[in-house]
Amino acid sequence: MMTPLKTDLSIWEKLELETTPVGVKFVFDRETPGIPKIEGTYALCELIKVAQESDAPFSMTIENECCVGRNILGMEPWPPGAKSGQLGVKLGIFQDSRCNSRLYDDLPILKQDTVNSVVFAPLKTIEFDPDLLLVLAEPSKAEIILRAMAYSTGERYESRAQTVIACSYVFAYPMLTGKVNFIMTGLSFGMKAYRLFKPGQILLSIPYQWIPTITRNLAEIQWVLPVYEMDPKDYHSYFPTLFDD
Repeated sequence: MMTPLKTDLSIWEKLELETTPVGVKFVFDRETPGIPKIEGTYALCELIKVAQESDAPFSMTIENECCVGRNILGMEPWPPGAKSGQLGVKLGIFQDSRCNSRLYDDLPILKQDTVNSVVFAPLKTIEFDPDLLLVLAEPSKAEIILRAMAYSTGERYESRAQTVIACSYVFAYPMLTGKVNFIMTGLSFGMKAYRLFKPGQILLSIPYQWIPTITRNLAEIQWVLPVYEMDPKDYHSYFPTLFDD
């Protein structure tokens, strides 16, 4: 069941990001009436880019996933060769299986058999209340988004990731913790192997608890703070005066 969108997300368009934000909904039912199922097979992370380049929502099920996303979504148990750490050694990522295997000890994974389809929608087509809003931004604009998160809450920035299975920290971690997460593109094995995103960008994963707050604060904060436009030497002189009162 997908509840209707409650938050006006139009402010996100004003950021003029290179690629559109993507709304994600985890669905128990395999069928998503009114939303067509994508054709072909993809890694879960590839579907972010597919959605960015799409002009309409689409859904996916286990048959459309060809990497480890099906495991992260709880659609299928891990094969023994994965949790044993053998895969990472074969790919040349890890020296020994024990190095790879330990990553599975606390890997964020959605509950088994609770997600049977996932809906992806580019920003302008989001009509449902998203579980996640995925935003790819250059660092200067990611700073605005993260500052909007902290503006009325004081929340600290946090980035959680690992060498492989970055999709776990994009899709599962924010849902399980309720925390905004972000990773820098070009650092994770899978996304680099699939050549998805330009290196050095920030991929933010915003869970539903934070979407209204960040969206509201984006409309209130100054996107470019006055001191950002100061000469650094002038700021050196200005800063001590802030304590005068």
